[in-house]
Amino acid sequence: MTDVLTPPTTVSRPVTDPARAVRRKAVLRWIAVHALGIAAALFFVLPFVFVALTSLMSDNQALTRALWPHPFVWHNYVTVFRTPGFLTWWKNSLIYAGAGTVLTVCSSIPVAYALAKFRFRGRNLSLMLVVATMMLPPQVIVVPMYLFWANQLHLTGTLWPLIIPMAFGDAFTIFLLRQFLVTIPNEYVDAARVDGCGELRTLLRVVLPMAKPAVAAVALFQFFYCWNDYFGPQIYASENPAAWTLSYGLESFKGAHQTSWNLTMAATMLVMAPVIIVFFFAQKAFVEGVTLTGVKG
Repeated sequence: MTDVLTPPTTVSRPVTDPARAVRRKAVLRWIAVHALGIAAALFFVLPFVFVALTSLMSDNQALTRALWPHPFVWHNYVTVFRTPGFLTWWKNSLIYAGAGTVLTVCSSIPVAYALAKFRFRGRNLSLMLVVATMMLPPQVIVVPMYLFWANQLHLTGTLWPLIIPMAFGDAFTIFLLRQFLVTIPNEYVDAARVDGCGELRTLLRVVLPMAKPAVAAVALFQFFYCWNDYFGPQIYASENPAAWTLSYGLESFKGAHQTSWNLTMAATMLVMAPVIIVFFFAQKAFVEGVTLTGVKG
């Protein structure tokens, strides 16, 4: 009796399509990146949502664990605006931030232009000195500066000790503008000089139009700094409530409304609103300027 040999059966394996595998990896990568982006967005947005919802609650509801206002109390913002001194703090913040931004940008642009496009002995040393001033904490010089403004100029109790120094430039602004200006080809500057333009006209007509993203970025940086500055008004303007800014006045408002968290959150929203609005409309120029500065050393 002979055994019948059966041929071994072969198990067929599915053939993997390389293009399909690539598409699958791309989809998984897209899902992972967007999931992380959504999680990060929620991490930053949820505190603002909590502040906004609390600002629309009643006094009793703000002290509970409720998360949604019922009903919406829009009158909280009216109450905050009617608080004595709040509109004055708002006006002072606008003056401080507006004047400080204009003076800082206007005084820093010529210095940055000189450090980027002029060839003179000691240029690198001058740049090192500018960068070195950024490493000096303001708390180190606050005592002699306060004595100077108080005893010599008698300007304490006002915002002038904070605004006047900005007319002499800012190290951080100068450095960022210089980093952008060095990326502008020198051929444009040389062509303007050959056509008979002076240095000031070259700066205004040729260099500045090409440096709009960087100028917008440093202007926003300075505006945000002045609007949120608490240390400066505390040192120089604390003795005069008529010279307080929103950042310093908010602390007084919170002390006067310790149990009224809805009013405190409404005041906080009013302080944050201008910064959020400015960044929302200028975020393209801001991101572009920050990205382009520092490309070339």
